[in-house]
Amino acid sequence: MRVLILGGDGYLGWPTAMSFSNKGHEVFIVDNYLRRNLCRDLDVEPLFSIPNLLSRVRIWKELTGKEINVRLGDCCDYNFLTKVFNEFKPQTVIHYAEQPSAPYSMLDHNAAHLTLLNNLISTLNIIWAVKENVPDCHIIKLGTMGEYGTPNIDIEEGWLEIEHKGRKDKFLFPRQASSLYHTTKIQDTDLLWFYVRIWGLRVTDLMQGPVYGLSTDETELDERLSTFFNYDELFGTVVNRFIVQAVAGYPLTVYGKGGQTRGYLNIRDTIACVELSMLNPADSGELRIFNQITETFTVNELAGKVAKVGNERGHKVAIKSVENPRVEQEEHYYNPVFSGLKELGLEPHFLTDDVLHSMFQIVENHKENIARHKIFRGVKWKS
Repeated sequence: MRVLILGGDGYLGWPTAMSFSNKGHEVFIVDNYLRRNLCRDLDVEPLFSIPNLLSRVRIWKELTGKEINVRLGDCCDYNFLTKVFNEFKPQTVIHYAEQPSAPYSMLDHNAAHLTLLNNLISTLNIIWAVKENVPDCHIIKLGTMGEYGTPNIDIEEGWLEIEHKGRKDKFLFPRQASSLYHTTKIQDTDLLWFYVRIWGLRVTDLMQGPVYGLSTDETELDERLSTFFNYDELFGTVVNRFIVQAVAGYPLTVYGKGGQTRGYLNIRDTIACVELSMLNPADSGELRIFNQITETFTVNELAGKVAKVGNERGHKVAIKSVENPRVEQEEHYYNPVFSGLKELGLEPHFLTDDVLHSMFQIVENHKENIARHKIFRGVKWKS
C-alpha cells in the first residue's frame, strides 16, 4: 500500500515507517522537527542523539535496499500538505503529527497556543487534503485514552448506547480531558466525526495509552536506527522515565497517592495496531474507534515493577511520593474495553520482567548521558 506517515521522525512515527517499509509498503513521511526543536529549546534532549531524518532514511536504504520518501515541512501549511497528497496519492495516511505532551501543553501560554494551533490545524488540513486529492484515502489518527478521563463507569470502545425516556441512540463516549493536550485530541475526534458525517470520509481513531519501550525488529538492525528515548517530565512516558531514574539513582517520582490507573502498551504493539487498522480499513462514512492498550496498571504498580527489576540489576531503587503537580483523581475506578484490535489479530507484548531487563540494558549502556536536571521540572496544572 501507499502509506503517508505524518510525524514520521517521531518516537512512534519512525519505527512505524521502517516496519511498513520492511513489509513492502511504499512509505512517504513528513515531519517538521517540532519535537526535536522543543526538546532542544527546553533542554530536555533524549538519552542519546538521533541522526536527522534524511540521514536516517539513507542509513535505512544502505542496510535494507528499501527506500523511504521524505518531505520536510509543516502539516499546518496547507499548501505544502496538499502538494504532498497530490504527489503521493496515499491509500492510507497516519496522523502522528501533533504536539504529544500533556505537561508541555500546561507549561505556559506559548506552549498552550502552540499545542492548540498545531494539533487542530494539522488535523483540519489533513481532512481537507484527503477530500481534495484522495477522497477514498483511509485516515488513521492517533488519539489517546486520556480523552475519556476516569469516569466511574466502564469505558466502552469509543461509542456508548444510551436509553433516555424510552428512546435509544448511540453517541461518542463522553469525554473529559485532564490537560489541554488531551482536549485537543477530543477536538480532533469531533472534527473527524463531523467530516465523516458530511463528506463520508473513512477514519480510524486509535485511543492509545502511554507507550513504553525502544526496541522493534527494525531498530535492532543498527543503533543509528533507534527512535527517541526521552526521560524528562515533558516528553518521557512514565515507564521510560522510571527506568532512567532507577539507573541514575534518582527516586522514582510517584505523583500523590499513585493510584492513577491507565492502559499501557509496548511500542511494538503500537506499530501492530496501526498496521492492523490499515489492512482492515474503515468503511466510507465510518468513524471507527479502537482503544489501543493491552493492559492496565496503577502508577504504584509500575514503580514496583521497575524497582524490582532495577534492584535485581544492582541498582538501589527508591520510590518517592511527591506532591501531584496535576489535577487528577489519584484513586478511581478504571475499566476500559479493548477488544477490537485483538479481534483483528493483535498478539500483545506484555510488560514482563524480561522486557524491563532489556530496557534497563539499553539505558545502562547510555548511563553517562543522563542529565539529572532534565528528569523533573515540576510543571503544575495550577500555578
